[in-house]
Amino acid sequence: MCKLPCPPGMCLSVVCTSQAFVTCSTKVHAALVSAYIENKMLQGSNILGYERPLVIRVSFSTCVLSTVFLPLLGLITCLFISSVFHFDDSTVTHCQVPNYLPSISASISLSPEGHIWRFCIGLHSAPRLLVTFTYFKLYKARFASKFPESPLSCLNLVFSMLENLGLLLLTYVSSSETYFIHKEGFLLFIISSLIYMLITCRLWKSIKRNSLSPEDAKSHRWKVRFLLLNVSCCAFAGFFYWKHNMYCESGSYTLFALFEYLIVFTNMAFHLTAVWDFKSREVMVISSSEDKTF
Repeated sequence: MCKLPCPPGMCLSVVCTSQAFVTCSTKVHAALVSAYIENKMLQGSNILGYERPLVIRVSFSTCVLSTVFLPLLGLITCLFISSVFHFDDSTVTHCQVPNYLPSISASISLSPEGHIWRFCIGLHSAPRLLVTFTYFKLYKARFASKFPESPLSCLNLVFSMLENLGLLLLTYVSSSETYFIHKEGFLLFIISSLIYMLITCRLWKSIKRNSLSPEDAKSHRWKVRFLLLNVSCCAFAGFFYWKHNMYCESGSYTLFALFEYLIVFTNMAFHLTAVWDFKSREVMVISSSEDKTF
């Protein structure tokens, strides 16, 4: 008997011929070598000069939560600081009438509120884009050849991107710096988000009709509710903003600020329904073992 030059601990004994020629089953030998390399990779060892690739797994729900709670935390922090430390600066308007709540625009134009808000929005932007393109991939897979769902999927992607653009614009150009650009960014955000939510509800109506999953039905039901709440809040906010500018009534701007908060909260709640849509999904980041790039 003699030994084949196999990996340590997994050698295969065979009978040597008179010419000392050793043969081994190719399939068995390949399987043993493969198992040996896999075992070493799991142990984090080097195999033939290559290190084990770095694998990072994150549940998709975590990405969704980060896109919602980072802006939420930033907004609550900014409003708290403005109300406690910068109340007069954040509630004053051209009408010079008493107001009791700071608007979001006024709050994020102050310091340090503006820095906190920009940090949270900037940090949440990458996961939000990931969610946007994941939704697009989901819709294209479900509605590859259906009309009007397939073109609506493309429109949904466009308005989602415009919503993100409007949010970044109103965030990084404050009302105290360039009011016109800030206002246009706010309008772009509001209009794009409403159209995006409307198209999303239409797409999930089709998904619910062809799905037996209770999660899909629940997701569609809550999406519609948050859309209706958001539209209602936009209407009330617009009314009280117009009333404040036309008549300078005390408290009108306060009600506008209140409904402005509700617009943002219902928008966040709408995006939070993605937790149900991608409940079992994971985000995986794998590094290349050769050039160390992701």
